[in-house]
Amino acid sequence: MESAEILLAKGGGETEKQVYTLRKGDNDLAIRYELTASLAKYVALYYNDLTFPFRRYEIGKVYRGERAQRGRFREFYQADIDIIGDSGLDIMNEAEIPSVIFRCFTHLGLKSFVIRINNRKVLNGFFEILGIDNKTTTDVMRCVDKLDKIGVEKLTKTLTSDLSLTQTQTEEIISFVTSQDDPFETLAKYKGQNEAFDIGAKELEALRKHLSGFGIPETHYKIDLSIARGLDYYTGTVYETYLTDYPDVGSICSGGRYDNLAEYYTDRKMPGVGISIGLSRLFYILQEQGLLNDTYLSAPADVLIIPMTDDLSHAVKLATTMRETGLRVQIYSENKKFKAKVSYADKLGIPFVVFLGEDEIEKGLITVKNMTSGEQTTASYGILTAGICDKIKTLREGTPIKEA
Repeated sequence: MESAEILLAKGGGETEKQVYTLRKGDNDLAIRYELTASLAKYVALYYNDLTFPFRRYEIGKVYRGERAQRGRFREFYQADIDIIGDSGLDIMNEAEIPSVIFRCFTHLGLKSFVIRINNRKVLNGFFEILGIDNKTTTDVMRCVDKLDKIGVEKLTKTLTSDLSLTQTQTEEIISFVTSQDDPFETLAKYKGQNEAFDIGAKELEALRKHLSGFGIPETHYKIDLSIARGLDYYTGTVYETYLTDYPDVGSICSGGRYDNLAEYYTDRKMPGVGISIGLSRLFYILQEQGLLNDTYLSAPADVLIIPMTDDLSHAVKLATTMRETGLRVQIYSENKKFKAKVSYADKLGIPFVVFLGEDEIEKGLITVKNMTSGEQTTASYGILTAGICDKIKTLREGTPIKEA
């Protein structure tokens, strides 16, 4: 839980509608909406114990008052990757974050995705060029962030009717964020008119060069001037990642640069850049589309040992010896029927079961059942363990995600 005042102030936009709040005595608290605000507090609290730049990843649950629907949950897992500086943070770090995402996704087996990138300085500067005041700029940013959801027609109506922008201002914004031209040609049209805009454009250019250096192919990233991000604490580069074949799903991974997130906890300037993967949402969609690899070994163990004697000491020793070869081994010690014990391995997808009875112990042998083929073999520990290791290595080949 966090202070509701801080969490709501840093989120902005429609965050207040989605944050679960509670009051206990004089404490006005909120359940964490995302993980970044908690990181800011942690870094400020342990500043003297950390080494900067401080790099961390975290996987944890967050809670949002969403309308439960396909791929959206009120309680779900996020994976965050962040880099925090103690004074400055070079633009190179803002290119390294998407390189982490690229390697993470490709290692999982995802191929059809694109990281869309923009810079909030560009948008803020552009709105200033159009004569939009600072207060309205924040609202305009939030509206632009919804472009993919609401479409051009509704965005136009919102900007003119709700935010009272002129027709000229609205047309300029729509043209800017929907332009199909090279984004750097679009940026060049407005250079020299606003300092923030020029800095943002320069940062995007530097970012593009670093992305190439990090080995991200152009097929997997795009400079997109419509990306705004709804959270108010972003100050520079922003990211949104989409599955190319499922654009209706929306962003599965997003983040950006933040310079002032820790200001409620410390006077030190602690800039950061990070990104969050919506794990529950991502794997829900992958499962729904049949893209999870059923043959990839995802069981909690490689081997289940089922002792066939009351004395479990032999099973314990066998498990310890097998673990030393790198195998993940469980011992089934519950007093249940034999069929239930084997069913345990079957339900969890554990590929091999070892039976250890009095005959095996007396002769120095083990009996192994291949749960996929049903084949059962009795032989020496060394021979069968070597065979299990080879087959487990094969089962671990490939990726958790398969794509057509």
